[in-house]
Amino acid sequence: MTSTRSLSCKAILFDLDGVLVNSAELVERTWRVWAARHQLDAEKVIAVAHGRRTIETVRIVAPHLSVDTEVAALESSEMITSEGVYEIPGARELLEMLPSERWAVVTSGIRAVAEFRIRLTGLPMPSVMICAEDLSRGKPDPEGYLSAAIRLGRLPKDCVVIEDAPAGVEAAHSAGMRVIAIAATYPAEQLRAADLVVERLTELSVAWNQNQGVIEVNRPPSLLQ
Repeated sequence: MTSTRSLSCKAILFDLDGVLVNSAELVERTWRVWAARHQLDAEKVIAVAHGRRTIETVRIVAPHLSVDTEVAALESSEMITSEGVYEIPGARELLEMLPSERWAVVTSGIRAVAEFRIRLTGLPMPSVMICAEDLSRGKPDPEGYLSAAIRLGRLPKDCVVIEDAPAGVEAAHSAGMRVIAIAATYPAEQLRAADLVVERLTELSVAWNQNQGVIEVNRPPSLLQ
């Protein structure tokens, strides 16, 4: 037996990595190699990196390094690497339920990497996508989600964000938006600030009429936040 909860909205804003695309294998491998090269604790670096722009991660974990040089090297590697990038189950089906003008992607990655991963997995390309280079401040700052809402012509209160990282949940709430967190990259305990927490994207479905969508969450009652 399942219990259903739902959120009404006029637009859905998706994080990319960890929500629509599984790039954790590639991202963690890239940061581990980089951390070893600079004699840094890889686990601490990865804990900071998820959900943040590369430039902010480098500033936090290695302020003594040349930020521009390190960011360029890290991002150029991710632009050409397909190994360890996969479509997340349920992503295609969920996006195909949505009118193109009612959803957007807000990612901490640069546009070249985001477009490469979307094309690689064959997912629909969003009409609105806010990327690292579009912002002066990355997550947990709300700038990215607010920018996406403006581009879609929607008020923040009418948007629901789907995220996988605490920094993204904080960014969405700071923007005045509700958040559904996917407990894939981080355990559910670290995502409790979200309005709802699910274990996988396939637990979500969307019904859309002309003016409004309803996101339904189906989970066993013992697991539903």
